Amino acid sequence: MESIRLTQFSPGAGCGCKISSHDLEEIIKPGKHSFHNSKLLVGYETKDDAAAYDIGNNNAIISTTDFFTPIVDDPFNFGRIAAVNAISDIYAMGGKPLMAVSILGWPQDKLSNEMASEVIEGARLACAEAECALAGGHSINISDPVFGLAVTGIINKDHIKQNNKALPGCRIFLTKPIGVGLITTAEKKGIVKSVHKEKALRLMITLNKAGMAFSRLIQVKAMTDITGFGFLGHLLEICEGSGLSAEVTFLKIPVIEGIDEYIEQKAIPGGTYRNWKSYGNKISGINENQKIILCDPQTSGGLLVAVTNEGISDFLKIAKVEGLTISELGYLKKQIPGEPLILIN
Repeated sequence: MESIRLTQFSPGAGCGCKISSHDLEEIIKPGKHSFHNSKLLVGYETKDDAAAYDIGNNNAIISTTDFFTPIVDDPFNFGRIAAVNAISDIYAMGGKPLMAVSILGWPQDKLSNEMASEVIEGARLACAEAECALAGGHSINISDPVFGLAVTGIINKDHIKQNNKALPGCRIFLTKPIGVGLITTAEKKGIVKSVHKEKALRLMITLNKAGMAFSRLIQVKAMTDITGFGFLGHLLEICEGSGLSAEVTFLKIPVIEGIDEYIEQKAIPGGTYRNWKSYGNKISGINENQKIILCDPQTSGGLLVAVTNEGISDFLKIAKVEGLTISELGYLKKQIPGEPLILIN
């Protein structure tokens, strides 16, 4: 088991295997058979992290799914990361995860059942840490390994946080450093240093539980998590959905120390370039190295939060209680026709 490297089966590790945002828009565009339900509070139209459905008594169910090919070689950690990543979408809307079911695709002619069992065990640990029951799932015998969860959560309707409700003047905060895609690509290439591998693992297995606490602040106007579309892609979703633009100071963006050496060694995820191709025309003030970092596909990344000036003090107090090292990156403003949606200073 130990001689097999799971990442050799990954065309794009973790969230780096996501279909680009541009192609996804073409695939899920509204069709003639779309069904509309008045109780559906959040659907796919707003490109949000999860769907929300009104169940009465001022409560809503949040539903999401996320799965991908191996991002690390260890099967236990693969399952744990995939589970934390999927659960994150519940937290990104402010909800409490209740239960999950697993999605397992496993090449039984290439990989043992024992390894698959380790993947499930890693997911069990993540779900236990989130107090979320792993209640079942579905599996298929397939050519390459795939794993993830479908997760159900609950929330007070008044606390739902979407990615399209930000206001002009909101400050932008991020709860985890970026660069995981570069490090996991270096692992796939066999050139990663243990210190960076361990740092990336710690980040990817850290739950975004703080989203539940942030959601109770009315001054938190928008929230999402950073995953496969990279920092710029998910900030763009906030900007486009809210009708705003953003100014961000690059040096304020938290980055995992040491990733520059992997850029120099060309350990760059393919998803980075797909991301830039999808939305690069909406970005200004960015150089090549910044592009590689800010488009880097993240797996189980941090929360990106837009907060009004009046709420910053309370927001930072919650972040401290949650043990977060929070970074303020810039601010949102009204869009001006013809100007870029994101300016990097």
